[in-house]
Amino acid sequence: MKLPFIKAGEIVTTHGVRGEVKVLPWVDSAEVLAEFDRCRIDGKEYAMTCRIQKSCNLVKLEGIDTMEQAQALRGKVLELYREDIDEDVIFADELKGVEVFADGVQIGKVVDVLDYPGNSVYVVRGEHEYMIPAVKTFVLLTDLDANRMEVRLIEGMRSDED
Repeated sequence: MKLPFIKAGEIVTTHGVRGEVKVLPWVDSAEVLAEFDRCRIDGKEYAMTCRIQKSCNLVKLEGIDTMEQAQALRGKVLELYREDIDEDVIFADELKGVEVFADGVQIGKVVDVLDYPGNSVYVVRGEHEYMIPAVKTFVLLTDLDANRMEVRLIEGMRSDED
């Protein structure tokens, strides 16, 4: 199911005296977060400008002009508006609860997405538990609007197989 907001990072500290915050991005990279000009924190919308510092982002939020105001945001989650993100992009949080089918038969629902260096792995739980690599070879279709994923299973994906 497409979510209205995507958790994109955590404000970990302040930067300087003019209200900038340092954000540890949860999206693919700091460059991705830098593409956006608005965000939401605790239900409040902010216009933002963003620059990259190593693997983090330095974010200036409109209306946050002092170190004290920025300090109050430490530990908060920065969210992006789903409508600002390309429709074809799918986030791990959106996959949780999606019904998974193999050969037309429902095998369970996505309960977790594990990130590994090569690719992510979907944990699907139903009568059995499956570990399905998130690659085109095995994930044939993902339709968030229909809450459906179609996969191709091979031996060894079922976690309780010998």
